Amino acid sequence: MKKATLLAAFGLLLGAGSMMAQESSREVTYVEDETQGYLIPSFKYNWFITGEGGADFFVSPRDVHRKWSDRFAPAASLYFGKWFTPIIGVRLGADFVACKGLSDFPYTSGAEPNQPTVDGLYKTYTNEIGPAFDVMFNLTNWWCGYKPNRVYNAVFYAGGGGYWSVSKKFDKNSVGDYIKDGWHNSHDRVLTVRAGLQNIFSVSKHVDIMLDLRASALDGHGDQATSSNRTHLALQAFLGLTYNFNPKGYHHPIVPICPEPENCDALRARLAAADARIADLEQQLQDCLNRPMTVAEEKSAPLATIYYPINVSKLTREDQNVLGAIANVMTSNPSTKYVLTGWADNYTGTDAINKRLRLARVTGVQKYLVKLGVPESQITATTNDGNLCDLGEKYVALDRAVTIEEAE
Repeated sequence: MKKATLLAAFGLLLGAGSMMAQESSREVTYVEDETQGYLIPSFKYNWFITGEGGADFFVSPRDVHRKWSDRFAPAASLYFGKWFTPIIGVRLGADFVACKGLSDFPYTSGAEPNQPTVDGLYKTYTNEIGPAFDVMFNLTNWWCGYKPNRVYNAVFYAGGGGYWSVSKKFDKNSVGDYIKDGWHNSHDRVLTVRAGLQNIFSVSKHVDIMLDLRASALDGHGDQATSSNRTHLALQAFLGLTYNFNPKGYHHPIVPICPEPENCDALRARLAAADARIADLEQQLQDCLNRPMTVAEEKSAPLATIYYPINVSKLTREDQNVLGAIANVMTSNPSTKYVLTGWADNYTGTDAINKRLRLARVTGVQKYLVKLGVPESQITATTNDGNLCDLGEKYVALDRAVTIEEAE
């Protein structure tokens, strides 16, 4: 007996395990759907910091007189930024740009008096330092779609900034020669707009290296003819290093995947039965529409109906005016008999109260018609225990009345 019980219990466990496995295989799963685009992550996602160092090549109108090998100067940048989507981002930081130029004047801002002239022009050297802001567009993600593990990305950017100029300071010594005396503020404010292309190579999950090629337009640089307020072009190339903070990346919207039932025969049978039922109902409807219509006899409406408020049987002045007209009709047709029926609604009050109201209402109408000259023999007064309209409790006011009809 014990062995049979154990075997039965073991069989139940196996059956339950099989059912649980089938149910688990039919569970709804949730996956990212690439066709739905990308979700914009929260504000804490996709921040980065970038440092760059490189060279600046100044191409102002007078620099063409200077040897090209003597026109390179150092440049550097430091930015902090964020990507809002796989395509659009911004960065804000500071730039350092050294500018080698030529000027018509020997002692203009940034001039180097001890340097030999070039075609009658005087060499200048200034350092431009200040904030800059760029809007960035990831062209690779735009054209080829976002891939988190892509090694190369091309990023176009455009922006602007403002620089303060710092230049070498020269003083005369006892023999009249100029001597270098450190650096000083040149009191020159330089606005810049620029555009560039970053060639970004991912070396790890957090670190990128890049080659940044940039063209900048500087307004107000110290190269002069008659004024320093001119716009000049600088070409720059940088090697950069970017660190991407966690959390990083983008996700597709998550959608549910509902598995198909293992056996759909039962559902197909139910669907076939439903189709047959629909066809049968459609046939019944068509038969009903094809059935010839029977015209019901119209019941003539009462000659008049007097309505009462709840728990009232007294006639108002308006009711008396109506009964005056009814009396004229009755006396004009002395051979016609009339039936007066008293009504009360069955939704309010007790049966005793409603019975009293029906009788009081029809009696009041009968007496007033007799008073107006209608013979008593021409009138039959009665009551009805039902509802006059029987449209429900919402319309009970239509059931409190006395109807006046021609006798059949």
